[in-house]
Amino acid sequence: MLHSKPVEFVLSILKKVLPPSAQKAGRKLWHPMLSFITAVVNGFPAKKMYVIGVTGTKGKSTVSDMLYHILSSTGHKTALASTIHFIIDDTETPNKFKMTMPGRGFLQGFLKKALRHNVQYAVIEITSEGTKLDRHKYLSLNSLIVTNIEKEHIESHGSFENYVAAKRKIVQQLAVSSKKNRVLVVNNDNEHTSAFNNASIENRLLFSKDELENVRSSTVHVSFSYKNVAFTIPLPGIFNAYNALSVIKIGESLNIPLEKMSDAFTTLPQVRGRVEPVNEGQNFDVIVDYAHTPESLKALYSAFSSAHKICILGNTGGGRDTWKRPIMGAIADTLCESVILTNEDPYDEDPMKIITEMTPDMKRKPRIILNRREAIREALKEASAITGDKKPAVLISGKGTDPYIMEANGKRTPWSDSRVASEELRALGNKT
Repeated sequence: MLHSKPVEFVLSILKKVLPPSAQKAGRKLWHPMLSFITAVVNGFPAKKMYVIGVTGTKGKSTVSDMLYHILSSTGHKTALASTIHFIIDDTETPNKFKMTMPGRGFLQGFLKKALRHNVQYAVIEITSEGTKLDRHKYLSLNSLIVTNIEKEHIESHGSFENYVAAKRKIVQQLAVSSKKNRVLVVNNDNEHTSAFNNASIENRLLFSKDELENVRSSTVHVSFSYKNVAFTIPLPGIFNAYNALSVIKIGESLNIPLEKMSDAFTTLPQVRGRVEPVNEGQNFDVIVDYAHTPESLKALYSAFSSAHKICILGNTGGGRDTWKRPIMGAIADTLCESVILTNEDPYDEDPMKIITEMTPDMKRKPRIILNRREAIREALKEASAITGDKKPAVLISGKGTDPYIMEANGKRTPWSDSRVASEELRALGNKT
């Protein structure tokens, strides 16, 4: 845990000296005050390193991993804080908080620790949920990537407009940063992100699919040319070409040669929970992916367009983004050969109610298997029995690296889609 003991001490003193009436009146100031206190206690560590923020609706974790790898591979000591993990100079800790930006000054403590390891660069994944709690403040950004903006977190923010406004706050943090030669990298193909170009930032760099040539994607990699330099990214999906391009733009701003970035990309490790293959020697593909928005689900299924797709999906409960439930069901019904609807993170909602709300626009009757392990087991059995020209692919979406299934009354069941898929593949292999 990186929560600072001095921070906890200061907070405990404030709770003791402030009367209840003052504490109540100060609740609106609590999060900005906490953000400031934790930055002070840790000595404003972000001011002493080059900090790159990554935000957007989709692709943040993949882009963050890519950035970390490119910087580390080209001789820059780098730290990374993302939804998936925390890394300081090659020492990795999985993110088990089930939140991208943990509270209680975690990020400030993380950056302070990175400084003690002589880290020069930090890559920080920044979310709209984090901005609601002022956790994006005092990160002293040098650069920021805005990957894209799509409909998401509508219930949490109250409206799509409020969600976009929360993302603008992150851009504003770059605009008010005291760092010199700030860089904003924006997806020029997305109607909502293009509006961020108006921020008062010295270097605004756009990236677009029109800059790429010879784009080719398979189920194992995507390749393209940029400024006459060939790139091969060992991740499937054309969307990963666009993710890589945003990273290349940052690399160019740091004067990293394109040829060095191209070489580094060839050794990019698998991004866990993001189009992650699970292989136990079976003769079909098994993929775990975080896809939890309509657009990301389409992108995942399109990456395996030539396969016989057996798709496992659910939807989050707790009143979160209920609008997308029928859309996600319809997408799977249209693009997958076989669909299994299952439990994901029901929180305090009835899991069956969530699944029922996914089915109105599905023309075929889906299989419903509430137990997620059993759903995965059945999909694997189905794939193993398929013969024909189209290679089967079991696509398990919605959770990625999420370490728990969130259930009623605060129950958290430890979970890993990739681990369960591996276990069930091994069990299946032993039976055949």
